[in-house]
Amino acid sequence: MAKGSQLSQLKSALSQAGITGQQKAGKKRKRTNSQEKDKDKRAAKLDEIQKKLNPFDTKVTKLKHEVGGRKLKGVTGKPSQSKQAGIEQRKKTLLVEYEDKGRAGGIVDRRFGENDPSMSLEERMLERFTRERQRSSRATAFNLEDEDELTHYGQSLSKFDDFDYSGLRLEDEDEEDDAGQAQEKHFRGFSDDEDDDENDQPERKKSKAEVMAEVMAKSKEHKFLRQMERQEEDNVRHELDQQFDSLRDLIYAPDPLASGSNSDPLGSAPKPIEIEANNDLDYDQRVRELAFDARAKPKDRTKTEEEVALAEKEALEKAERQRRKRMLGLDESESEDETGRPKKKKRRGGDDLEDDFDDGEGWDGIGTGLGGEDGVAGEVGGLAGSGDDSGEEEDEDEDEDGQISDGLDDSEESEVEGDHENLVKTTKPSKSKSKARDKELPFTFPCPASHEELLEILDDVDDKDVPTVIQRIRALYHTSLAPDNKVKLQTLASVLIDHLLYISTPPDPHFALISSLLSHLSALTRAYPIQVAEHTVAKLSLMHKNLRRGLSRGPLDPSSKTWPGLPELTLLRIIGATWPTSDLHHAVISPTRVLMGAYLGLARVRSLADVASGLFLCTLFLQFEQLSKRLVPEAVNFAVNSVVHLAPTGYASVEALPGAFPAPDFRSELCRALALDVKKAKGKTVVPKADLASLMVNSDVPNEEGKLQLLILAVDLLGRFADMYKGIDGFIELYAPVLEILLHVKEKCGSVAVLQTRLTSTTDALKRLLKFAREARQPLLLQAHKPIPIPTYIPKFETTKSSYLRHQDPDHERNEASKLRRQYKEERKGAIRELRKDARFLAGVEQKKQAEKDRSYSESLKKVYGTIQSERAEEKAMEREKTKDRKRSGRK
Repeated sequence: MAKGSQLSQLKSALSQAGITGQQKAGKKRKRTNSQEKDKDKRAAKLDEIQKKLNPFDTKVTKLKHEVGGRKLKGVTGKPSQSKQAGIEQRKKTLLVEYEDKGRAGGIVDRRFGENDPSMSLEERMLERFTRERQRSSRATAFNLEDEDELTHYGQSLSKFDDFDYSGLRLEDEDEEDDAGQAQEKHFRGFSDDEDDDENDQPERKKSKAEVMAEVMAKSKEHKFLRQMERQEEDNVRHELDQQFDSLRDLIYAPDPLASGSNSDPLGSAPKPIEIEANNDLDYDQRVRELAFDARAKPKDRTKTEEEVALAEKEALEKAERQRRKRMLGLDESESEDETGRPKKKKRRGGDDLEDDFDDGEGWDGIGTGLGGEDGVAGEVGGLAGSGDDSGEEEDEDEDEDGQISDGLDDSEESEVEGDHENLVKTTKPSKSKSKARDKELPFTFPCPASHEELLEILDDVDDKDVPTVIQRIRALYHTSLAPDNKVKLQTLASVLIDHLLYISTPPDPHFALISSLLSHLSALTRAYPIQVAEHTVAKLSLMHKNLRRGLSRGPLDPSSKTWPGLPELTLLRIIGATWPTSDLHHAVISPTRVLMGAYLGLARVRSLADVASGLFLCTLFLQFEQLSKRLVPEAVNFAVNSVVHLAPTGYASVEALPGAFPAPDFRSELCRALALDVKKAKGKTVVPKADLASLMVNSDVPNEEGKLQLLILAVDLLGRFADMYKGIDGFIELYAPVLEILLHVKEKCGSVAVLQTRLTSTTDALKRLLKFAREARQPLLLQAHKPIPIPTYIPKFETTKSSYLRHQDPDHERNEASKLRRQYKEERKGAIRELRKDARFLAGVEQKKQAEKDRSYSESLKKVYGTIQSERAEEKAMEREKTKDRKRSGRK
């Protein structure tokens, strides 16, 4: 190619190829075939020239060693063409998928020639018309049910008779037979031999006319059968219509027991129903009759919570009014107005002469102005007014709570000093205020604002009726009935806690009543958790203060109350039943757990009541940690100490005890009397469960049965704690000394059968658990890591120089595996490369779309700005014109 600029090189290349320059003179005969060849050659030359002018279109990979005659793939490449081909391919596949990505469905345009730009509109319409005619002709070629007539050689097939080609004629037709058919019938004789010869020959192929005649005959036969079936169905329907009138006479027959103008008298013959000729009039009459039928009534809808509470309150108030009427001896059937008050009876006037006898209904024995309706209204009004005074009592209760909270904020010295404070006051209401015992339980009660008011309400109520009273109070003062009921129910929850502590106070605790009231307290706790939690935490703080006061007086002093009593244990049990105990941090459970641990860890054992209280705390810990399985060493330690205190052992001092758990009260003067006398307990075979109330109240009286009950309970708790803590890492160190102590106690108490049975089952379980724990324990190991190889400096010699042999493995399987890994690596690289190209292509498409959106948005903004500016210009021009007009008018 000539040197110079790109233009000069292009001109020289075109002239050398013969594309430009002077053409050869002379006329030549033109042919279409030669012209097409010339065009192809010309295009090939132009393509070659273009490639030579742009050397960057071809990429050549330089070979390290050229070998003659060797052909390698990929030496020369055309990156621009391959890139363009890839873009075009992505436009056809990836771009279409990307555009259809958000579509839930679509319509594919399958019209002929719609996507063909080379066809004009007329050509498309003509081709579509042709295709439509072909499709319709194919669809109706053999559709015998269609109205179009079939033709054969230009004649309609409907004009032919079905028996024309079978040699039969109708009787009324006078057509003559063909000459060939007559000759065949008259002179060939219709012999049987000829028929046999014809049967031996193969069946000849039917002509098109015969086939069409047979098809049409079958079609007419099917059509005739369908017509017959349709006619039969119409006949059956007509018969049913005729019989409907008689059926209607049976349905709408008049009731013989009814009387009136619309019913026939008894014994009269039924009137015949006249059948109207016009069916439309019958239909209209039936529709009018249906309009007078009774419509279905809707069922009662499901009531909301507020509506249910209101209905319960109204039912209780109505029942209370009826009860008071029965108490006063009034008639229960007296009608009441809408407000629920009884209507006044009409007084008898002077002209009322119906009856001169006075039965004394209006006289109650105390005079006309002192009883009756006014007394009922006064009592109902007093019952309603008692609820209004609850606000003042709530203020007093809040003042008392404030005093308690102020007392909790005192200094540490004031907490240590002072006497033991009870959780709830045990003052009972005076009997002078109590009413006479009713035979029937009232239905309405005022909401108590303090524990004293609740005691006044429950003064003459049996224990079995107390849950009913609480339920009726909750129903009467539901939150949705009045805005102040929420505060009243919150106060009721605190009062209910105080009452549960009150009824658990010795000497006569009511544990059955506590269980029945626990459901109401749980419901109030779920409804108002914050207020109930504050009241509960205040009680816990008071218990902690009492513990500190008892410890300051001396943990071994019998008069100091360092262990919780029955009310305190009842409160702890209620907390475990109403609050989630598995939480790690909880506003109520966390201080409760700390307080129980302080009781077990700091208090000293002095009597059998202390052991009973401590074992009950261990039972509560077992319940609290059932899900979380957190280790409580104080509970296990106290259970072991209880076994050591109650069971006869041969250990002389604390140092002789196995293990390292603390036992400060072992062999003390107060605990020596707690040991079980084996001789007295030898003959007992059945021991009931421990009675906590009797053990804590009558702890001063020596009771061998109580000691045996507590010892069995302590052994049982050790077995349950072992089953709960069997998964911890230090289970062996925790329970190995416990097993040794239990085995020692088993040897000493062999004569007590009940205790021996319980100790045997517990020790067997502990042995099995310790065996599994030792088998599952693995010794500590260093951190496992890959071994570090020792460096070597021996040179590596290669026996061959061939790279082919170097990469070949003599093992066939390893060689195939390495090939597969190499192919996988290449395919993975190729896939990553294609994915990156796809992402780059989609990013370009997104950029184009965004640029188009920006352009359209800017154009729309420009149009809006233009219209606004033009409108503003017109407005200013009008303003200038108006100003000029005003000036002109002023000059004039």
